[in-house]
Amino acid sequence: MSPDAPTAAEIADLLARWWYRYDEGRTDELAHLLTEDATFRVRTDTGTTDYEQFVRADFRGAEEICFWQAKHRASSPYPLRHMVTNVGVEATNGAAADFVSYLDVTQVVDGRPAPVPGGVVTGTVRRTDDGLRMSAFELVLDTQDSVPLKDRT
Repeated sequence: MSPDAPTAAEIADLLARWWYRYDEGRTDELAHLLTEDATFRVRTDTGTTDYEQFVRADFRGAEEICFWQAKHRASSPYPLRHMVTNVGVEATNGAAADFVSYLDVTQVVDGRPAPVPGGVVTGTVRRTDDGLRMSAFELVLDTQDSVPLKDRT
């Protein structure tokens, strides 16, 4: 691992700060967590849900990403809680690290916690003069029914 590359703990912290701001509707604060040329993609693993249009995203640049995040968050439930788990560094290159993480999401329905499809997040975090910044982010939401791994086609 490159000595300048972000660690898994640093990436987990950056992702936690991202999701806290998103969940609380503080989307105007997300830009300082992105590189100017960042890419941001979201899709489901099946592409067949009745909410595809709502979750699908493919944007480049902090301004475009933050515009979509604000619009998307305003139409999402509150409270909504995103939790990143199992953050791991997959590869490093100088001051950048590619990561993988699970995402768990909850909301409250009828006064009780209700799970929302989570998924797998992959991306790249880069160490800059202004601190850590996400330069790539891709979330694939889990929407297919779970089956034994040996039966997965």
